[in-house]
Amino acid sequence: MPAPDTRAPFAALGGTVPPELAALPTPCYLLDEGALARNGRILGALAQRTGCKVLLAQKAFSNYDLYPVLAPYLAGTEASGLYEARLGAEEMPGGEVHVFCAAYRADEMEELLRWADHIVFNSPAQLAAFGPAARAAGKSVGLRINPECSTQEGHAIYDPCAPGSRLGTTRAQWHAAVAADPGLAGLLDGLHFHTLCEQDADALAVTLDAVAEKFGDLLPKMQWLNMGGGHHITRPGYDLATLERCIARAQRDWGVTVYLEPGEACALNAGYLLTRVLDVVQNGDTTVAILDASAACHMPDVIEMPYRPPLLYAADAGEKPCTVRLAGPTCLAGDVIGDYSFDAPPRPGDLLVFGDMAIYTTCKNNTFNGMPLPAIWARDAAGACRCLRSFGYGDFKTRLGSPR
Repeated sequence: MPAPDTRAPFAALGGTVPPELAALPTPCYLLDEGALARNGRILGALAQRTGCKVLLAQKAFSNYDLYPVLAPYLAGTEASGLYEARLGAEEMPGGEVHVFCAAYRADEMEELLRWADHIVFNSPAQLAAFGPAARAAGKSVGLRINPECSTQEGHAIYDPCAPGSRLGTTRAQWHAAVAADPGLAGLLDGLHFHTLCEQDADALAVTLDAVAEKFGDLLPKMQWLNMGGGHHITRPGYDLATLERCIARAQRDWGVTVYLEPGEACALNAGYLLTRVLDVVQNGDTTVAILDASAACHMPDVIEMPYRPPLLYAADAGEKPCTVRLAGPTCLAGDVIGDYSFDAPPRPGDLLVFGDMAIYTTCKNNTFNGMPLPAIWARDAAGACRCLRSFGYGDFKTRLGSPR
């Protein structure tokens, strides 16, 4: 029996494979209620200490069966469009529903106003088009700003402040818009910025300086400031003290209610992807284990970001005696999860457990190559597992055409 894996993604399992996991079908996602509750307590305590409001960004985690675990600690949900707004309103009743979309559809706005409490617009043109109707419906109206302050390295795809970004309004754009239509300013209740991705609070402090420089004269006229997501608040070692100073600064200097809308922090290290080895092949010096889980289909961020997910009991290539490349079963040559090292080479039938799989997985997966979607299971604090949803051929077929 290997020594327990003490890394954070496996802490809720005690760093081992509990016996109940061996009985689950593979591939499957396993959501950990105990780990979710831990994250919720950290976020709830932050809200209590500072008076800020924390929202669940559903784009990262939208497994609504587990919303009751998080709801006691959160002020509500954040949505990226109509369907997520409705999901948040239905599944976290009583919570606030905030929506931001890069561009809203006119034919959806009436229904969106039924579900949303806050609506954030991306551009002055969208604010002019839909802001009056939102205010008439009693909604709180905001504008996403672009402080033109990049703090990310190596993740340009996730940098809303990159040159030529479509996300957020720069101060120059706002100045020109108000000069052409002075009534725009009177539509706003708040400002929103989202510039971070898996970052610590030092990046927020730098960003807040840029916000103050570019938009500080507007903020005293606002009721709220939404600092967006990308805050890795529940990660071990995260700088909570600096985050709290940033919140206090905004409250003191501008008299605003502060919102945070983390997605990853809500469900960080709170899920697993269970998979089994189907075959092991040798190509020259490279040993490849083919799994029943696919990077392309079941954890697409592995290829999109890209990144290498943590694997229970495994280490980086070369650290342990046997280095093996783990890959999926699809026809995509690049359906590769990564190179890992093991004490002994994996064999067909072996169970592997990837960590930190609650976020950006079930909400992004797909059925390329006719790959079945993994079932979604939940594990309670006592270790009991239950199936939330399983999928079959009908789920694959009916999304491609008319049901027959």
